[in-house]
Amino acid sequence: MSTSSTDYNFRAKDVVLGAQMLFVAFGALVLVPLLTGLDPNVALFTAGAGTLVFQVVTKGKIPVFLASSFAFIAPIIYGVQTWGIPSTLCGLAAAGLFYVVLSFLIRWRGTDILKRVLPPIVTGPVIMVIGLILAPVAVFMAVGKTGDGSVVLVPEKTALIVSMVSLAVTVAVSLLGKGWLKLIPILCGIAAGYITSLFMGLVNFEAVAAAPWFAIPNFTAPEWNLEAVLFIVPVAIAPAIEHFGDVLAISSVANKDYVKEPGIQNTMLGDGLATSLAAFLGGPPNTTYSEVTGAVALIKVFNPAIMTWAAIVAMSLAFCGKVGAFLSTIPVPVMGGIMVLLFGAIMVVGMNTLVRAGDDLMEARNLAIVALIVIFGVGGMSLPTPFSDEFRLGGIGLAGILGVFLNLVLPQPKKEE
Repeated sequence: MSTSSTDYNFRAKDVVLGAQMLFVAFGALVLVPLLTGLDPNVALFTAGAGTLVFQVVTKGKIPVFLASSFAFIAPIIYGVQTWGIPSTLCGLAAAGLFYVVLSFLIRWRGTDILKRVLPPIVTGPVIMVIGLILAPVAVFMAVGKTGDGSVVLVPEKTALIVSMVSLAVTVAVSLLGKGWLKLIPILCGIAAGYITSLFMGLVNFEAVAAAPWFAIPNFTAPEWNLEAVLFIVPVAIAPAIEHFGDVLAISSVANKDYVKEPGIQNTMLGDGLATSLAAFLGGPPNTTYSEVTGAVALIKVFNPAIMTWAAIVAMSLAFCGKVGAFLSTIPVPVMGGIMVLLFGAIMVVGMNTLVRAGDDLMEARNLAIVALIVIFGVGGMSLPTPFSDEFRLGGIGLAGILGVFLNLVLPQPKKEE
C-alpha cells in the first residue's frame, strides 16, 4: 500500500513516524499542564487516550492528533486558584459535554446552526479576550514572578535574559525554520531557554534523580461544582469554531472532505468525548493540533494509523516518572517568554477571524457586539448569578455568553434597496 494512502493501515514499522508526530506536538502538549498546575504525565496519557477515542468515533478516517487546548489556559488557572483542581476538572468535563451537545445540534440542523449561533462576530472577539486576559500572566512569568505577580521566583535581570532568549528563538524558528524545524518553534524556544537557564544556575536536577523510571500518572477525578461549570463551559464556544477550521485544514491537506465523511458532527462528538475523558482523569481539554496537520502536509503521509502510534507513544511516556520530573525543572521565565508570543498569537487569531469574515466593524450592531465582548471580558466585569451569593460570572465566560445573547437579540441592519 502506498504511504500517500488516506486509508487506515496499522503497521509496526510506522512507530517511528508516530513518535515524530508526538515530537511535533510535545512542546505545546506539555505547556498547558505546566502553566496551569495540572500533571504533564496525565496530559500525555489523556492526549493519547483522547486521540484513540476520536479515532473510534470517526472510524479511523482522519490523520489528526488531539492534545492540550490553549483556549482553556486562562479559565484553568483561575479555576485551580479559586476552586482547586477537582472542581475545575468538573467544569472541563462539562465543556466536553458542550461539544457533544453541539455535535447533536449539527446532526439535527446541519452546520448552518453553528454559523447562526456562533458567527465570527462572536467567536473572533471571544478568542481575543482569551489572549488579552492572559497577557499579565505572561509578563509576570517573563520577569521571573509567579503568574499572579505576588512572588519573585527569579531575579528580574536574569529572568529577562532567559525569557527573551526563549521568545527570540521561538520567533526566529517560526519565521526562518525549514522543514521539521518550522513545525516545532515552541519546543525550540523551550530548549534554548532551558540551556540558558542551565548556564545561569536556575535548574536543579535533584527531583529528576529521585523520580522513578516507572510511575503511575497522578490521575485526579473531578468533583461536582456548578460555579466552575458556569464559568468554564462558555469558554468552549471559541474552540468549537476553531475545531471546524481545523477539520477544514486537514481536509485540504489530505484532499478529502472530512466535513462530509465522517462528518463534522462526528469529529465534534469525538473531540467532546476526548475532552470529557481527559477531565475525568485529570488532564486538560483536548483539541486537534495544527502543528501535526502541518507535519502531515510536510511528509505527505495521510495514513490515520500514524496517529494511533503517536497516541500509544504518548501514553507510554506518561508512565515514565522521570519525564514529569524533568519537565518540572523548567524555570518560570522560560515559559514566560513563550507565553508572551503564544497569548499574543491567540489574540491575533481572534482578530484574523473578524478580518476574514469581512464584516464592517463600524456598523452599529457589529460595533456593539465586539466592543461589549472585549470590554466586559478584559475589563473585569462580573455579574451576580442566582446559583450562589458568592459566585459571579465574569471574564471569558461572561464574554462568551454575552456575545451569543447579543448576536441573537440585536436586530440585523436593514439592507439598502
